[in-house]
Amino acid sequence: MPITQAEVEKIAGLANLELTADEKDLFSNQLAAIVEYVDQLNELDTSAVKPWRHQSAGEVETSYVARDDKVEPSLGQQKALEQAPDHDEGHFLVPRVIGG
Repeated sequence: MPITQAEVEKIAGLANLELTADEKDLFSNQLAAIVEYVDQLNELDTSAVKPWRHQSAGEVETSYVARDDKVEPSLGQQKALEQAPDHDEGHFLVPRVIGG
């Protein structure tokens, strides 16, 4: 299935990318190859394959756990604030980034 340069331009626009003419040509060929490969995969008979689903930690054996949880001393508020560029009353002060 050929992918047109117009489609590549639309995708690039959605991703806020500026592409050169060479990049548009390259990407249209690469995307077409990917779509062709996916079409080949769609031709496979998967009727005998059970659907896979993600298992939560409670549903699987937990023998892979690398270490036991143990309580260790924390850094502490004073030590954490010592290297902060700006702090007040035990809190980090940061510049406003939303609705300023």
